[in-house]
Amino acid sequence: MIILFAIGILFAIIGMAAGARLKYKFKKYSQYSLSSGLTGAEIAAKMLQDHGIMDVKITQVNGQLTDHYNPIDKTVNLSEVVYNERNVAAAAVAAHEVGHAVQHATAYKWIGMRSKMVPMVNISSQVLNYANMAMMFGAGYFIFNGNPFGMVVLQILIVANVFITTFALVTLPVEFDASNRALAWLNNKNMVTRSEHEGAKDALKWAAMTYVVAALAAIANLITYILIFLSNRD
Repeated sequence: MIILFAIGILFAIIGMAAGARLKYKFKKYSQYSLSSGLTGAEIAAKMLQDHGIMDVKITQVNGQLTDHYNPIDKTVNLSEVVYNERNVAAAAVAAHEVGHAVQHATAYKWIGMRSKMVPMVNISSQVLNYANMAMMFGAGYFIFNGNPFGMVVLQILIVANVFITTFALVTLPVEFDASNRALAWLNNKNMVTRSEHEGAKDALKWAAMTYVVAALAAIANLITYILIFLSNRD
């Protein structure tokens, strides 16, 4: 149990560091005005149009770095600063989210796989949340001491972690591909200059790093649960 807490704390620190770096990059490139003079919303609309996607709406949402594509209602949701601003960071984020819409429209296999996994991942996350709460109240002793009940619980936790880890790994190609689509379109359609393209690439790289950290944390947790199960079985 101590190992689990140590891994959790380690990756929490790494995750916060990656998140802080992303915020720094976003703030940095938010100060770089876009030569085209287009807002993030206008960038998104043009990219959708260029890909022949007419059934996706662009909406504004509250918060910072809350931008996302919703495949259920087919909306590209942009935070206020991305939706309204005319800078490199806004262009990069807007184009990235439209990249997900393009994936959806072209039946990109990884985004389809990720969408199908969402229900089981939600259940798995709830299972882990309940397990973590239980361990906070002393249930860890019964889970990790090798008794039959604990072994069954460990197997359930391993299965839950398998779903979460698989989802985290599947998310990586989805995010990297969306960024690649965004950068290619920005460049091919002359939406950005060479220096603006490099800035957009740098910003999206750090956005992707947050997903890489999440995937590594999921793998570490899964391996730890498996090792605990094997050691208790012996």
